Amino acid sequence: MEAFRLRPIDGGRPFLKWAGGKRQLLPVLLESAPPDFNRYFEPLVGGGALFFHLRPASAVLADKNERLIRTYRGVRDNVDDVIELLGGYRYDPRFYYEFRKVDIDRRSDAEVAAWFIYLNRAGFNGLYRVNRDNQFNVSFGRYTNPTICDHDTLRDCSASLQRADLTVADFGQVAKAARRGDLVYFDPPYVPLSATSCFTSYTTNGFDADDHRRLRDTALMLKKRGAHILLSNSVAPVVKALYRGFKQREVLATRAINSKADRRGAIRELLIT
Repeated sequence: MEAFRLRPIDGGRPFLKWAGGKRQLLPVLLESAPPDFNRYFEPLVGGGALFFHLRPASAVLADKNERLIRTYRGVRDNVDDVIELLGGYRYDPRFYYEFRKVDIDRRSDAEVAAWFIYLNRAGFNGLYRVNRDNQFNVSFGRYTNPTICDHDTLRDCSASLQRADLTVADFGQVAKAARRGDLVYFDPPYVPLSATSCFTSYTTNGFDADDHRRLRDTALMLKKRGAHILLSNSVAPVVKALYRGFKQREVLATRAINSKADRRGAIRELLIT
């Protein structure tokens, strides 16, 4: 397989807003990435900003959030249907609260994608959060004129996803397929900096301390195998200790997911390679 080469900073945009999304950090990520690689792996894909920028020739995207992966499949395989459905959804709190209660898991991938994208665009700060019953419970966002359906971005992302395998799986299972020369980017739910900032409802089962240790062990396995590794996390001391022996770089990122506006702004994050 011919190695994929990094392109200048003019790649595609993701179609989802995502808490902790990496679009603003793309210059730093690209500085730390190898100039060429074989396959691209993102086992905790989230919003996929790095993937959509790179548009690699071969990729494996995965997540344990089945609705997210089904959304990617809907956009990849039936983007016109997704766009048509989104055109009928109103930015209105009554519609929003009724729509988020829909038993979406019984619907087609295109319907899941339209549901997910609408709630992502109309909900508070683009958060995806579920309760113990896997019911989406983010409140309605208060925006002036949000873009519910970005036709051009959706079609562009659909084209990029044609070259991607999409799977619902644990990150460890997915990473086992990576080989020497592949690029693997991990962007897990971050280790909290304080007890009050803990965010564990990314999926119904959360992402706990044991998962972070497994992630470190997976990164070690890939390092020994000769794969290229990028990994993002918080600057919590436990993270720095966990990844002792890896290259660590603190970077600044602007975050807007706090409910209090005066607590949003630039924060330090850790880029591990």
